[in-house]
Amino acid sequence: MPPPRHDGLFDRIASFQALLAAAARAVRGKRQKPGAAAFMANLEPNLLRLERTLLDGTWKPGRYVEIELFDPKHRIVSAAPFRDRVVHHALCAVVEPIFEQGFIAHSFANRAGKGTHRGIAAFERYRDRHRFVLRCDIWRYFPAIDHAILKRDLRRRIACARTLDVLDRVIDGSNPQEPVNLYFPGDDLFEPFERRRGLPIGNLTSQFFGNVHLDGLDHFATEVLRAPYVRYVDDFALFADDRDVLEQWRAAIAGWLTRRRLVLHPRKTFIAATADPARFLGFDLLPGGRRRLPAENVDRFRGRLRSLRDRWRRGRVEREDVDRRIGAWVAHARHADTWRLRAAIFRDGWFDPSGEPPRGPCRSPVAACCAAVPGTTIRGTPAPPTATGTPPGTTTTTSVSASPARPAA
Repeated sequence: MPPPRHDGLFDRIASFQALLAAAARAVRGKRQKPGAAAFMANLEPNLLRLERTLLDGTWKPGRYVEIELFDPKHRIVSAAPFRDRVVHHALCAVVEPIFEQGFIAHSFANRAGKGTHRGIAAFERYRDRHRFVLRCDIWRYFPAIDHAILKRDLRRRIACARTLDVLDRVIDGSNPQEPVNLYFPGDDLFEPFERRRGLPIGNLTSQFFGNVHLDGLDHFATEVLRAPYVRYVDDFALFADDRDVLEQWRAAIAGWLTRRRLVLHPRKTFIAATADPARFLGFDLLPGGRRRLPAENVDRFRGRLRSLRDRWRRGRVEREDVDRRIGAWVAHARHADTWRLRAAIFRDGWFDPSGEPPRGPCRSPVAACCAAVPGTTIRGTPAPPTATGTPPGTTTTTSVSASPARPAA
């Protein structure tokens, strides 16, 4: 039986109350951004204008600001105008729960209650039960997403014509991405160049569309192949005790993706023994349940920390933003065996926001957020007793104490 299609959604997306709630979500962590600040300074007139354009069908996406990144790999991140981000949040608040009901449990990207750390835990559970793993990655996934196929996916669950019109406008308004000119069975000479492809990396809607687009793969892997399976965006893994079974699954998945005009990455798709160390979702996973952060991850954070320190001293960033960014990295790092690393990074209060030389250990209020009791593992379980026979503590803290006033720039 096909899934039910939902109608009558548009009024829950385009009403003033829905847009007001969407603006509150969109501005979180971005109040200092010029576009967000300007929109929020005249919030009510801007929302009324946005509501009117949605209701009369004249809303169109604005122009993206493109940011080219090279670390950790080359990619183009696209920032939509803030007014468009409000529409994205309003859309996802209504449409995403409809699709969420059909998503499988082991799809972990961009979903409430999921995330990288739960994805890693699922990967480790399957790894510990099987001898081999098939690691897969889709070549240039977001630039390769075919617009016509994605729109067809959305129509499987959405019947509201006005909602589909807004969704189509978001998709059609995507800025050009990296070229993915591949030929598939049945294509003529011009087919790869005539089809619209690609979603901007950085959009809330792109994250949601990415899950919708691979939902069929999730069900194919778990219900047809009946494979132990974990996916995070386009990085996914299947587990088995027989290499030949994994080879058959790889061929089946490649065939399924071909029908979606997608291909597996030739270098990042491989079969490995689960006893070998593996890198998954930004962690090095080692035998015995140990985890490490890759050196390049630590180097990037050190660079960001130096940048935050310099911007703080110049008065260009608020303390709340400093705490949020550092706290997010520390919370991430706590999921690996990193208490010595965290102590080393923040040793002697070298991030002291006053800009003065350190005068003793851990003067920086930021240092509190990396505190860890020696002898404690990252999961909060006690380590073996010390030489004196006294077991070490098992709790850590993530709080950040009050900071001194920022010095004059």
